[in-house]
Amino acid sequence: MQTLGVVPRLFPDIVSGRKTSTIRWREGPIVTGLLRYVCDGNPNLTAVVRVTRVTTMPLREAARYLGREAVWPDTVMLEGMREHYPEISLDDPVEIIEHLTPDQTAELLSDSNA
Repeated sequence: MQTLGVVPRLFPDIVSGRKTSTIRWREGPIVTGLLRYVCDGNPNLTAVVRVTRVTTMPLREAARYLGREAVWPDTVMLEGMREHYPEISLDDPVEIIEHLTPDQTAELLSDSNA
């Protein structure tokens, strides 16, 4: 199963289903299917989600694509992304990874095993 690390402050939002997408830069390919998020600093905390779509675009287009342009203007988006990727620019291509919630994924998996 593919895996992605996630910072501890975002992990609760993934588990609760409030966070159903992530933006990644130069971390290797992610494909549709199951993905395990692992909380950075505590590898015992994991969440399994089903990736439904992966879209590549310049960082400057990501907020609009996700419907978050009001809360993530370019300066805010760039500042936030540079916490994780200090060298990133607004013109760099990023992957937008969209996924089901952990609960939706568990339900889908249990339905397919019934």
